[in-house]
Amino acid sequence: MTTPPPTLETPPEPAETPVAPAGKRRYNLPPGLKHSLPFYAFKPWVKLGDPIRLFDYLHKTYGNISHYKFLGTPIVFINDPDYIKEVLVTQAAHFVKERTVKRMKVLLGEGLITSDNPIHIRQRRIAAPAFHRQRIAAYADQIVAIAAHQSTTWRAGETIDIAAASMELSLEIVARTLFDTEVDADIRRINDEVNTVMGLYNFLIAFPQIELFMKLPIPGIMKFRRSKGRLDAVVDRLVATRRAEMAAGAPGEYIEKGDLLHMLLTSVDEQADAQGQYTGMSPAQIRDEVLTIFLAGYETVANALTWTWYLLSQHPDVEARMHAEVDAVLEGKLATLADYPNLRYTEQVFAESMRLYPPAWAMGRMSTKAIQLGPYTIPPGAHVFFSQYMMGRSSEYFPDPLTFDPDRFTPEAKAARAKYTYFPFGGGSRQCIGEAFAWMEGTLSLATLAQRWRPRFVPTYPIELQPKITLRPKNPVMMTLEPRNLSGTI
Repeated sequence: MTTPPPTLETPPEPAETPVAPAGKRRYNLPPGLKHSLPFYAFKPWVKLGDPIRLFDYLHKTYGNISHYKFLGTPIVFINDPDYIKEVLVTQAAHFVKERTVKRMKVLLGEGLITSDNPIHIRQRRIAAPAFHRQRIAAYADQIVAIAAHQSTTWRAGETIDIAAASMELSLEIVARTLFDTEVDADIRRINDEVNTVMGLYNFLIAFPQIELFMKLPIPGIMKFRRSKGRLDAVVDRLVATRRAEMAAGAPGEYIEKGDLLHMLLTSVDEQADAQGQYTGMSPAQIRDEVLTIFLAGYETVANALTWTWYLLSQHPDVEARMHAEVDAVLEGKLATLADYPNLRYTEQVFAESMRLYPPAWAMGRMSTKAIQLGPYTIPPGAHVFFSQYMMGRSSEYFPDPLTFDPDRFTPEAKAARAKYTYFPFGGGSRQCIGEAFAWMEGTLSLATLAQRWRPRFVPTYPIELQPKITLRPKNPVMMTLEPRNLSGTI
């Protein structure tokens, strides 16, 4: 049985437990690297653009909490659910978004992913009605219809890049649910420009104080600036067109459509501002949230589906069990919202895939005051990182962690684990607002396509990770489409 590629094995170095000075006060940092990270530039566990290597080395060498420094800034890496809870929940008020996430502001502005309080609290209140469970449930038929249409375009014996196919599927779903439109030229332009910026992400992170250089003729920055300008222009045009349609036509027509853009445009804060007014989002805030929802709404689910198809192709016993559930629940018909609660094993497959290959693979925060984590004292201004990828592959929390076993996500198994051993959608007050939508989209898409097809992995390219904003496959994931012999009314 084929298992996912293991993480990098490296021999440990002796641990050191330094006490790092910060001003006149000394802070008891956890064990870690003696020198600043650039000192280790030629070590096999340091590779630009692949922090997983570093995280893996730190965990194997120093345990569940460690630290290193980069250009004088202490960076703490934690791989412990209790410590993660401290950062995301218990002491969340003393943390803000750290540098790598703040760099995403050059793309996403003050969207829900990048903004800090009090902006984030207000934006989340305004956006919440668009992500109400009943509102999300209304999209079930659209998800299934789009997946069923993709199923009809596949041909027996054809070999496709399942990653590209999953991106196309999720792009169609986000276009319909966010904009109530087909994938037209504007939607593809948004997709293309987001992909361009994604390719520049590591450059944007590595460039010190990039915000101060955004107008200079530096090649990478110029390329980003052009893409960002085109991206903003497309989104602004879509929003302006919708506002004009709402002003000129019958409002009820658009309420019935119920797409997320309409909900964002019509929602207002339930709390009054300083002038006693109940206001909605400004045009700039609308644009930021549209870009944020667009990126989070298709990029993450598409990657999760890609890895799920790959893992199913490597584990025919799991695949057969999922097929049996799909056939029994759907009985040859297209799925509906009523079927969703009965597709439990299919959802477990999706969950286990995100344990091994979480689309949002790491998170970070920056401390605003001295923080106590167990016996360690973390100084203000320190960056704290934790990784869904690393936690999911830890044998301490998931026995035999590289084995693909969806039964890890039965209700009983989930109840027996600490909460922050598995958090593919984050946690605390900043937990992903679209989580319910993502679970429904992933489960119903899998079930719909698996009714007719059994994709077989073709090892044309090696399976390698590309850990950027999301955990993408580095190479195309080629799969041959094998039809299932079924009778029914689909």
